[in-house]
Amino acid sequence: MQHCCISVEIFKQKNIRNTTFRQKVLDIFNNNENAITIAQIENSLGKHDRITLYRTIRTFIDTGVIHEIVMPGDLKKLALCNDCVQDHEHNHCHVHHHKHVHFHCEKCDEIICVDNELPIVKLAGYRIDQVEVQAHGICPKCL
Repeated sequence: MQHCCISVEIFKQKNIRNTTFRQKVLDIFNNNENAITIAQIENSLGKHDRITLYRTIRTFIDTGVIHEIVMPGDLKKLALCNDCVQDHEHNHCHVHHHKHVHFHCEKCDEIICVDNELPIVKLAGYRIDQVEVQAHGICPKCL
């Protein structure tokens, strides 16, 4: 299936208006195996309107198309949501739970979403809305 068809299907599923610009932004995510920065997106787009890009990113986050990964040291990247589950129970459509670990390679600086069992965290008297697991080390490509 071509990226254009994938984009159209995702937009339908998430009830997002399909535009050429949104397709371009989603294609950038589809063409990158790992999480990317906004600067990488801007470089891939070339000339663009920054406000439109930031609104598109916000729409994608709010609807669960992508998720934001913030690692220690204010390292912030974005990745496609392939296995995230949106939380409609608490009326937080933008809150989605990851079923994977965010791995930061200290050698190549990539952030990779790695499928793995997550621990179940229960705290008496608390409502936990989200659990994030971050790991740091060296990825298989850099070993």
